[in-house]
Amino acid sequence: MPYETLPMIDWLIVVCYLGLIAYLGRHFSKKQKSTDDYFVGDRSVPAWAIGMSVMATLISSVTFLAYPGQGFAGNWILLVQGLAVPVVLVAIIWFIVPMYRRIIRLSAYEYFERRFGYFARLYSSVAFIMAHFTKMGTVFYLLGLAISSMTGLNTYHIVLVIGAVTMLYTLFGGIEGIIWMDVIQGFILIGGGLACMAVLLFAPAQGPVGVLRAAWENGKMGMGPYDWDFTKLTFVVMAINGVFYAIQKYGTDQTIVQRFLVAQSDRKAIRAALMGALLCVPMWTLFIFIGTLLWVYYRATPASLPPDVTGDKVFPWFIMSQLPAGITGLIVAALFSAAMSSLDSDLNCLAAVGVDDYYRRFKRNATDKQCLTLGRIIVVACGVCSVGIACLYVRLGGEAILGTLFALYAIFSGGIAGIFLLGFLTVRANRKGLNVGIAACVLFTAYALLTSTKFDLGGPEKQQLLDLGRFNFTHHSYMLGVYSHVVLFVVGYAASFLFQAEKDTKPLTFYGWMAGQDRQPGNTAEEGKEVVDA
Repeated sequence: MPYETLPMIDWLIVVCYLGLIAYLGRHFSKKQKSTDDYFVGDRSVPAWAIGMSVMATLISSVTFLAYPGQGFAGNWILLVQGLAVPVVLVAIIWFIVPMYRRIIRLSAYEYFERRFGYFARLYSSVAFIMAHFTKMGTVFYLLGLAISSMTGLNTYHIVLVIGAVTMLYTLFGGIEGIIWMDVIQGFILIGGGLACMAVLLFAPAQGPVGVLRAAWENGKMGMGPYDWDFTKLTFVVMAINGVFYAIQKYGTDQTIVQRFLVAQSDRKAIRAALMGALLCVPMWTLFIFIGTLLWVYYRATPASLPPDVTGDKVFPWFIMSQLPAGITGLIVAALFSAAMSSLDSDLNCLAAVGVDDYYRRFKRNATDKQCLTLGRIIVVACGVCSVGIACLYVRLGGEAILGTLFALYAIFSGGIAGIFLLGFLTVRANRKGLNVGIAACVLFTAYALLTSTKFDLGGPEKQQLLDLGRFNFTHHSYMLGVYSHVVLFVVGYAASFLFQAEKDTKPLTFYGWMAGQDRQPGNTAEEGKEVVDA
């Protein structure tokens, strides 16, 4: 059943939002005179704005649709992963931020090279590139489908317009422009979510108290099942997955680490990181709560759902069919905000990795102007490629392509959190041992995926590429990511004892930080490098 088209006032709100974002991108272009300006904002952005940007970056349009879908169809188990983030962050952020701010110039993966050699940097940076290319194409694709189903517009046209606007303000605005636009987008996202929650709480005749009672009594606000069964989605599986998600995101993801460098000082960088995590939890809660409220709404009011509207489709249907004009435009703008605030960070950080991990390494005499020009070229190239990938999804069908890409990414880029933990928590681990660990991780991930996943190969049914009978991997797919990190860490550490210990890298570990070996006055990356090299 098709959705109704948006009223003129809603289109006006959406167009004004897109125009404002494009204008602000152009406004911030005046400040982009060097790579420091473009990638780290000359290290002068306020902590609260960085924290808002971290939140906006982690809340994508996938979250905007998937969390309400889960809240409607099930319970709050997806939220368990998010609740683990601030817990882990409080434990590790105090030494990660000052170490990174002293050791690296721009790329998070420079740390891996200094600790384990260039192959570790190459492996981790390629993993980042693969993950975020896959993610960007997916976000464009899913956003295009959602807006198309809501408005009847052509999916290709939606992807092209959003891609063009996002590339435009990212190209000209640099990281400072991105952060301030993320602040605006974050407030739009919060406002849109709160507006929906208010409507859903007060529209049913029984009022907010009755709505909450109905949700609670029907088990819609639980986080179970709570048993220790790793073969299905349980509280324990999500909690363990959340721990490694937090370590990988805040310890190895360029989109977050780069924001550590933008702050004026270590203390403000720590404050920004904590603020971002603490803002994400209520936002994840808000959107999964909206899904729960939708479940009550369609049982307590005369409103009805068409038979084909289930799961992730329920929230878009509610937006288009139940919200008044003006509010609908705000929510659609919030959906755009969720996508664009994630995509702009990806584009800028991919350019940072391209310049710092590859261009500067192989062209050591490159001028800052050449690096800045190349960074902008990479933004455009990555934007065009991700839009092309999204259009390919639309043309060939997203499910088969997405499944294959996620499988390839998982096989060849697993265990990044394992590398981080091996580098920070051990002194004896060395580059040769790590390389053995990476090989073991790739082999294990390939085995687990090929024996547990059925792929769409164009036939009448999905096929499993490798069947080892009772030796197949049977645990839940969320545990695969956990095991890949553990395999890399354990094998890498054990294998390191087979090889001669290398130069003293203790200053690059947690123990070196605790001993004060890498603490020197100042906050610049260059000062930190002198300490380590000494």
